Amino acid sequence: MNFLKAMGAGALMLSVSSAALAEVESSDPIKLTLHDWTGQLLTTTIMGKVLEEAGYNVEYVQADYIAQFAGLKTGDLHVAMEIWETTGREAMDEAIGTGNVVNLGPTGMNAIEEWWYPAYMKDVCPGLPDWQALNDCAQEFATAETAPFGRYLGGPVTWGGFDEERVESLGLDFEVVHAGTDAALFAELESAYQRQAPIVLWLYSPHWAPEKYEGEYVAFPPYEAACYDDPSWGVNPDMAYDCGKPTGNIWKVAYKGVPEKWPGAAKAIEAFTIDNAAMGDMVGQVDLEGKELDAVAQAWLDANKDVWSGWIGQ
Repeated sequence: MNFLKAMGAGALMLSVSSAALAEVESSDPIKLTLHDWTGQLLTTTIMGKVLEEAGYNVEYVQADYIAQFAGLKTGDLHVAMEIWETTGREAMDEAIGTGNVVNLGPTGMNAIEEWWYPAYMKDVCPGLPDWQALNDCAQEFATAETAPFGRYLGGPVTWGGFDEERVESLGLDFEVVHAGTDAALFAELESAYQRQAPIVLWLYSPHWAPEKYEGEYVAFPPYEAACYDDPSWGVNPDMAYDCGKPTGNIWKVAYKGVPEKWPGAAKAIEAFTIDNAAMGDMVGQVDLEGKELDAVAQAWLDANKDVWSGWIGQ
């Protein structure tokens, strides 16, 4: 990620708007968390730039997607712009349940995260997308490192998602291998697709990949909350996670003190909204066209001033 490389691992970046800080409730920095995928960096950068336009002091802090909730609960971190219903709901609900974290509403984007395979894999595994066909074709997805088990390329470990639990509970003859980064995940997809090589991997939307590549998501048993909470639910009466991942909103959350200390900023964050199409286009500009992430975010602001100015009441 160009943006992360520019910042350096674990680095902090402080930006102060030219607007008079006297116009805002506090000049103390609002700490926005950064993660390891392009869309989240764009969402957070756009929000940070808007807050700066309103006169707020903004600090970006590199943080682990799930572990960040510890800092959000204590107030060491202030705002997380993307908590996905698909992978972050449990951690979000737990944090909100403590009373120290508040939900600032949906981002406007709808999340899908699931196992995905290129369309050409149906030639060697015609039972797809039914998940039960995976075991019939496990050898077709195997690598030298995983044989006789198939290889499932998961996202970075920090993303969560319960893929190891899903493999075990559904009795899948697959080994979960985690990509080190978001960029590495899609580099493997690009390489496999060009060679028409076997691959099944974690794919998500909003993103450019589902538009660029022809393929399908695996059809697991549909998600219900009981699947994660009640082992007796589903096809495996003894284990949880015997279903697919949930879909739904991507949420914004904050430390409870944010609406108290910076009420204008909290209102702006609540008002933030963007759709899958716009985000997918921006991610593609960064990942495929090689544009600088900050420049892509700024271009969106320049083209949508009438939208974001309403978030800060201008």
